[in-house]
Amino acid sequence: MRTTFSRTLFAFAVIMLAVLLALGAVLQLLVKNYLEEQAVEGLKNDGSTISQVAAAYYGDNTMSDKDFLLNLSLVATVSGTDAVICDASGALLLCSDAPLGCEHQGLVLEKGYLQQVLGQEYLVSKGKIQGLYQDARYVVATPIRDPSGEVFGVVIVSTPMTQTLRIMQRLSDFFLLTAIIVVVIAVIVTVVYVRRSSNPLRQMARTANAFGHGDLQARVPNYPHAPEEIRELAVAFNNMASSLEKSEYQRKEFVANVSHELKTPMTTIGGYVDGILDGTIDQASQRHCLQIVSQETRRLSRLVKSMLEISRLQEQGGYPEEKKTRFDIAECLGQVLITFEQSINAKNLEVQVDFPELPLHTRACRDAIVQVVYNLLDNGVKFCPQGGTLGLSLRSDEKKAYITLSNTGDTIPPQELSLLFDRFHKLDKSRSQNREGWGLGLYIVKTIICSHGEDISVTSNHGVTAFTFTLPLVH
Repeated sequence: MRTTFSRTLFAFAVIMLAVLLALGAVLQLLVKNYLEEQAVEGLKNDGSTISQVAAAYYGDNTMSDKDFLLNLSLVATVSGTDAVICDASGALLLCSDAPLGCEHQGLVLEKGYLQQVLGQEYLVSKGKIQGLYQDARYVVATPIRDPSGEVFGVVIVSTPMTQTLRIMQRLSDFFLLTAIIVVVIAVIVTVVYVRRSSNPLRQMARTANAFGHGDLQARVPNYPHAPEEIRELAVAFNNMASSLEKSEYQRKEFVANVSHELKTPMTTIGGYVDGILDGTIDQASQRHCLQIVSQETRRLSRLVKSMLEISRLQEQGGYPEEKKTRFDIAECLGQVLITFEQSINAKNLEVQVDFPELPLHTRACRDAIVQVVYNLLDNGVKFCPQGGTLGLSLRSDEKKAYITLSNTGDTIPPQELSLLFDRFHKLDKSRSQNREGWGLGLYIVKTIICSHGEDISVTSNHGVTAFTFTLPLVH
């Protein structure tokens, strides 16, 4: 299973290995170059010294002198190198390891190699010197010149590469041991850190799985010591879970409310129709029953129309600008109020209107605002007692207009105020009263106002209930 932990650990191990390999290669290359440079520089100094000593003895014609041979051996011993002296033709004359005579005497250098030595001050090479040494060496060859500058011999100074290789081997062993320790420590730290970091992700996965299996109250715990991204993810997940839980609750409530609201009219319609068909209802009563069926059918039609209107508004996310017009708010309120004249007179209500002297204009969907005012006034007249007071006021500030519709009557309990704008909510819990209403009027009102980007609120104190909504002002 390719978990986040395994992927992170694998990626870290690959990166760590690549870094260590690159670091080791660079370090070994630098150390090797440094050691080789030091070895070659030492060989050059030794070669130059031996060349000068040989030139001095050559001037006195004493290159075969015992003192020269001892000095040659001493220089080679102190410097830790091996030196040989050849004549101008490349024939080996002396060896530092056997100054009094060695088995290599008489050995002749290759002409190509000899020409290279004679053509420059120092010839640096490395490898095996055929006929002299069997091991790989650093070699520096330099010509021996007399005081007049004429070449009469060659000095070849060399040192085994084993010492450099030994140092490189020790360095490699030390680096390998250090790398193993570093990798082990890094892997342990990474395992602890990644496991600690991935635990919240595992918990989120378990919570999401539980949420997907119907546990809508499952939430991710808070991780105060987790990385900021994990904490943000946990908060986002919990917000999403709360939103989904609320949506699921609303869906269930919606289905239950629709089922409850449809049950009564459908039962009524079915009962009367069955009674007419089977003859239970006599012919004299059939007209009255058909009128009831017609009323219930129209109520169902209004319900469907209201639901479609709400769905359309929610899908659009607001009213398009082409449907908005500029109009006088006070004139709109007055026209809607006139349509309730008969209902107001029938209940002998007192109407208190408070409009400013100058017109206030807004830009909105006029038909939708008319529907808002109509629904609020309809509720106000419906719930206002006989001889009560109905209020309609309009005020403004620099940016918004505030429309308030109020009525006297029973004070709405505080716990009910927050539910008034919910779909299918009615103050009459039994739903036996107000059979013409569906509990959708205020829900539609809020949907329309919110679709304009405005707000609506309700208060109920001391027997007065007031709804206030806002509209933008245009000048």
